[in-house]
Amino acid sequence: MALPVFAKPFGVAEAQRLLWRAGFGPRPGEGRALAALGLDRAVASLLSPPAYAPTGPEPTDRGLPLAPADASGHDHLWWLDRMVRGNQPLVERMTLLWHDWFATSNQKVASQALMLAQNQTLRTGALGSFHDLLLNVTKDPAMLLWLDGVKNTNRAPNENYGREMMELFTLGWSNGYTETDVREQARSLTGWHADYARGVGATNFQFVSQLHDDGTKMVFGQSGDFDWQASCQLCVQHPKHAGYFVQKLWSYFVPTPPDAQTQAGLVALYANGYQVAPVVRAILRHPTLYEGPRMVKQPVVYTAGLLRVLGRGIDSSAWVQLDRQSGQRLFWPPDVAGWDMSRWLDTSTFRARWFVAANALASFRLDERSSGSSAKPRELLARATHLLGDPQLTAATRHALLGFAGAALRVANAAVVENALRQLVAVSPDLQTA
Repeated sequence: MALPVFAKPFGVAEAQRLLWRAGFGPRPGEGRALAALGLDRAVASLLSPPAYAPTGPEPTDRGLPLAPADASGHDHLWWLDRMVRGNQPLVERMTLLWHDWFATSNQKVASQALMLAQNQTLRTGALGSFHDLLLNVTKDPAMLLWLDGVKNTNRAPNENYGREMMELFTLGWSNGYTETDVREQARSLTGWHADYARGVGATNFQFVSQLHDDGTKMVFGQSGDFDWQASCQLCVQHPKHAGYFVQKLWSYFVPTPPDAQTQAGLVALYANGYQVAPVVRAILRHPTLYEGPRMVKQPVVYTAGLLRVLGRGIDSSAWVQLDRQSGQRLFWPPDVAGWDMSRWLDTSTFRARWFVAANALASFRLDERSSGSSAKPRELLARATHLLGDPQLTAATRHALLGFAGAALRVANAAVVENALRQLVAVSPDLQTA
């Protein structure tokens, strides 16, 4: 079934939206460069990036190198740095997507090293087979701790992972499975074990056959001696899985549900091998991505985008608290369901975003003791927007900013007003959304 493809001119505005939805926003000039490729080649360049090669200075905290596996908050800084300096924006954005999909928190895992290892598992499988990714997540040590896989034995089956694998990861709440399936999946998933050492925590994660329930199970109406691998396969092959998968994947890129034709086309595309990349490609070429409503940027996406466009690297641990206050600390999602993507902005989180912008712009602040070279509102706004990568501003936003600048120039000098315009552009609805 043919899927719709955006057929209108692919200009700078469309390229910038693509870079925000499938990455962390454009660096200066990247929107124009991507637009010059045309839609198909632009999407292809994101799906098949060059080898990872970060640009800019290495991240630091108080002048010292990061210790992401050990120092509190340095895991967040390490990943934020990859978003800012990396040259694989879609791979990194998909890694963030899977971190929310398979939400695992260090609050319970209590090991930044294990969380970082899971992060690499998500990155490696970001655009490959979902079946393979599900297998790798199921046996991942951080996940085994987070959803009690290491406590799931033939003597005492634990339903946590089996339930969430169906409810959140593969099928959707009460969508084609029963409580009996939950219990039988728990039996299928038995057998994982870890050793525990004082001062070290859980180590030596392994499957122990003596802890596995090798009896006959009945899952989705099928009978068999299912193990953890078969448990995953049964979920992926369930007739309800493909529909749930494409709807959930689509929701990370487009804020409105796909129409019936698009849904059917994406399901047919995905069901032919359970590959992620073809579905992502179809979504990134779809007209709704470019013509549909704007999406609120996730806090870390907003932060990374500001740093990318300003050419500023990670040089402070302040970003950890600022992003947390904005509603998103990496490696610490609120629960197994991940972050609520529909509730990023409220009076508290917007205040935090204000300080994200202020912190990002601090080193570019003009000397307000100087009057500046121009006192014309349009010129001041042009300079402010240029610093922030010449984002596409709506007529309403531009009108409001020019009105502010004109009024402010009556009581303040041009440098003060330009600094204020930079901050206001950065926190405007046009930069909070894409």
